[in-house]
Amino acid sequence: MEDVKDSRLKKFCAKNKVVILGFVCVIAVIALIAVGLTQNQSLPQNVKYGIVLDGGSSHTTLYIYMWPAEKENDTGVVTQLGECLVQGPGISKFAHKTHELKTYLNACMQKAKEIIPVVQYTQTPVYLGATAGMRLLRLENENLADEVLEKLTEVLRSFPFDFQGARIISGKEEGAYGWITINYLLGKFTKKLRWLYPLGNETNNEETYGALDLGGASTQITFVPQNQTIESPNNALYFRLYGKDYNVYTHSFLCYGKDQALLKKLIKDSEAIANPRHWKLSGMPEKYP
Repeated sequence: MEDVKDSRLKKFCAKNKVVILGFVCVIAVIALIAVGLTQNQSLPQNVKYGIVLDGGSSHTTLYIYMWPAEKENDTGVVTQLGECLVQGPGISKFAHKTHELKTYLNACMQKAKEIIPVVQYTQTPVYLGATAGMRLLRLENENLADEVLEKLTEVLRSFPFDFQGARIISGKEEGAYGWITINYLLGKFTKKLRWLYPLGNETNNEETYGALDLGGASTQITFVPQNQTIESPNNALYFRLYGKDYNVYTHSFLCYGKDQALLKKLIKDSEAIANPRHWKLSGMPEKYP
């Protein structure tokens, strides 16, 4: 009896061999497609975003950054996603028209909303650092400077990001941030993600570059002294970046930026023009004053 059953089963399998093979092939194709789709899907990245507004004396620039949550030697590896030049003068020029600051910043803040994922809005910090233009305004009229910062705080808090503060940074901070930026871009701090450093040779991480930052209202010079000693404590800053300590000299020269230099030149020329003794027409005989 069992021989009869085996004979029937063999006959069934023989007749339906093509069907069975076809079914197996279909299952294999479905499995391959599923694996391919899984491999092509972008894995969720554990990344963070940040917005920095550089409030310079002559203009404001918004920068958008991204970095992985995992740090390298306790320091983040940052990538710039975009930037936006705010149309108009520096924020110090709004001292008597603070009501215009909302319109002033709106276009670039909207661009940030387009670049950063919506789900990351509330976790994205926003910082504004004002430089020499606002330092000068604070020296001239501290109340007006405070009003500008208060309005900036109100405006930036109206956007769906995590506002962290708007303040006037010192000349030392400005010089230090510039030094960190240039050496980071030149690959002097980390060898990770070498494609981030198209500007320089990242193979020598022992030495750093000095930075000379010529701004609109001030100039900063910052570098690491060769003998690692700084005579003036007021010009010394200490950093620990990517697992290494840095002893940095920095000094800011207020009123020695290009715009301030031009202003001084114009004032000097106007004073010369106002003095008749400085008038001398081309081709006039020497005996005439």
